[in-house]
Amino acid sequence: MISRRRLAGLSAAALAASAAPAAAQESFSAFLGSLRAQAARSGISRGTIDRAFSGMQPNAQVIELDRHQPEFTLTWAQYRARVLEPAKLAGGRSAFAANRALLIEVDRRLRVTPDVVVGIWGIESDYGAITGDFNVVQSLATLAWESGRPSFFRSEAVSALRILDHGDIGFAQITGSYAGAMGQPQFMPDSFLRYAIDFDGDGRRDIWTSRPDVLGSIANYLASSGWRYGEPWGQPVMAPPEIDTALAGRGRTRSLGEWMRLGVRRADGAAFSAPLVQGALLLPDGPGGDAFMVYPNFDVIRRYNPSDFYALAVGLLGSQSV
Repeated sequence: MISRRRLAGLSAAALAASAAPAAAQESFSAFLGSLRAQAARSGISRGTIDRAFSGMQPNAQVIELDRHQPEFTLTWAQYRARVLEPAKLAGGRSAFAANRALLIEVDRRLRVTPDVVVGIWGIESDYGAITGDFNVVQSLATLAWESGRPSFFRSEAVSALRILDHGDIGFAQITGSYAGAMGQPQFMPDSFLRYAIDFDGDGRRDIWTSRPDVLGSIANYLASSGWRYGEPWGQPVMAPPEIDTALAGRGRTRSLGEWMRLGVRRADGAAFSAPLVQGALLLPDGPGGDAFMVYPNFDVIRRYNPSDFYALAVGLLGSQSV
């Protein structure tokens, strides 16, 4: 294993020898040559390609983070305590209040309720406070060369070049996570090209510093993914401890009337008001723990990140922010 300190001190040649995929044994410079050619075939201008790749070397920290991602499993209770700590909930209320007029306009134009937009904004970047400072093109090129998903990261690198070519953001400002997730919504470049919008009308899609573009783009992602306006994502419920866990899961929907006959109730113990509505029961920590009834919009949130824990956290944070 190569330590982070040693990686930082390696020459480009030594880094290439230690980090290049064993099967390919391709130098980073040779790899960049093929990536430049791919970008040119995709219609990216020569000026953009030359400027983006000028003097580029693989990022040792990206390699270290990719190779040594922490491996641990959290229960839902642990995840909830970590992600929805009091400061995050208080931040959600403050963010909603400070941006109320903008969120109302986003709601009017894109037909996505403000609470879920604030929930994603908070989970992804702590309302814009934590967005990552890695050079996105360099990170993606490094991962395309070194990681086990070369095709994915090559495509994302070309998409990042297309963003620069369009002029939405400057070369020094296209920053994000070590894996290439960008700006306050943490869009990958391909998602940016599909879902980012110029909500403030200045001719650029700026998910780094433009609050209207950030919130509008999050809403557009959800709207484009099938958000059902006026319908909830889900709700906390009470489920009897003896309920059959085989009945739970996103794909096991039944009417709320049927769920009531199985002993499921609203969180306050009252009956559901719309017994014909279809929902699915989630028991993220099994019987006796938190229970939720989720609806089609829950699956739309999972389009943003395919994790039940993530979607539950977004929904809860948003509902406590309004």
